[in-house]
Amino acid sequence: MTKRRVGHRKAHPITFSASSALFMEGARFNDEIHRLPTGQTSCIPKDLFFFKTHAEANQHQEYWLAECMARIALARKNKP
Repeated sequence: MTKRRVGHRKAHPITFSASSALFMEGARFNDEIHRLPTGQTSCIPKDLFFFKTHAEANQHQEYWLAECMARIALARKNKP
């Protein structure tokens, strides 16, 4: 079995002096996290599903995630 990298993350160095650019990046990240739906929202129907292949399961998950994202975008658009 070979290992492969999926995605990448840029690690910021730890410093003793504060950086305003990193502070602003952290503040933007925090704001985006707070804009995510709460735990009250469920994107994928809760039930027992059986799939023949992983691809079929992935397709089901992607469909419901896209459906949920569309609902959230519509709700935000219609919010005054």
